[in-house]
Amino acid sequence: MTDKPFAESCAENRAPIIVVLREVFADRHRVLEIGSGTGQHAVYFAPELPHLVWQTADVPQHHAGIRRWLEEARLPNVLPPIALDVRDRDWRNGRYDAVFSANTLHIMGWDAVEAFFAGVGDVLEADGLLAVYGPFNYGGRFTSESNARFDAWLKARDPASGVRDFEAIDALARAHGLELLQDIAMPANNRTLVWRKRGRHE
Repeated sequence: MTDKPFAESCAENRAPIIVVLREVFADRHRVLEIGSGTGQHAVYFAPELPHLVWQTADVPQHHAGIRRWLEEARLPNVLPPIALDVRDRDWRNGRYDAVFSANTLHIMGWDAVEAFFAGVGDVLEADGLLAVYGPFNYGGRFTSESNARFDAWLKARDPASGVRDFEAIDALARAHGLELLQDIAMPANNRTLVWRKRGRHE
């Protein structure tokens, strides 16, 4: 198919991300991808992780593009996209032992970021893992000039968006029962953050 949507960032970051996911999702079974976008990550990651079922999800306007990628790939362990706006509550009925999201938190408003972590806290099983890829600030400062330029571009497009502070994100995660396991440096001044949902008796 020639009319599939294409994101250059997915093509550039998929190889380093899968190195991380092979390790952290080695014993996972059912993964929810929040913000599947074009669907490119799903069709690249799922064959590399054949032991798990990959649930794509995004707002409905992206579903047609995701389906085009899935129809061409015909992967047995990738499910068609479900409608997911983090600010809605209906998606919180699912149960997963892993959640993955890439390049999403900086394009949401803060209210949506809060809803993201509240929802993840609901759908993750005890000991479930959340892996988030993207740029983050530390100590209130940008980690590179390119991230500062990216933040300015984001805010010009939508003042509610922007590169998030790691400390604020981690505080949100902790408030919803998640403890940070890993903070992994990635190419192009990005990070992959991995949290675990605490068990009931912790």
